[in-house]
Amino acid sequence: MQTVVIVIHLMIVTVMIGAVLLQKSEGGGLGMGGGAGFMSSRGTANLLTRTTAILAVGFFLTSLFLSWYAGYDRKPSSIIGQPSQTQPAGGSPIAPPTSGGILDSLKKVDEQQNQAPSGPQVPRSQ
Repeated sequence: MQTVVIVIHLMIVTVMIGAVLLQKSEGGGLGMGGGAGFMSSRGTANLLTRTTAILAVGFFLTSLFLSWYAGYDRKPSSIIGQPSQTQPAGGSPIAPPTSGGILDSLKKVDEQQNQAPSGPQVPRSQ
C-alpha cells in the first residue's frame, strides 16, 4: 500500500512541477511567445492555476498519509526507568551498586578488570 501511495505521490509531484513551469510568470519567462492555443490566455491561466491548486492538495494529502503510515506501528518508548541492555567492552556486566556511590562501583569494576588481564597491557604509572 505504501508503494502505491509513493508512486501516486511522485506522479503528482512531476505533474505539479510541469504545471508550475507552464504558468506565465510576472516577467514573461516561459509563458512568453506564441499566441496560438486552444484557449485564451485568461482561460489558460485559470486552468493552470486550478490544476496547480488541485495537485497541491493531492500532494499535501499524500504527504500527510505517508507520514502517518510511517509512524503507524511505532510504539512510544521512554529512556527513563529502563535498565540498559548493553554490556561494557570487558564483557562482564556491571552490577548495580548495593552500597556507596558511583565511584565505589567504578572502583570495583576497575579491580575486576585488573584481576584477569586478557593480553599484553601497557604498564601503568602509580
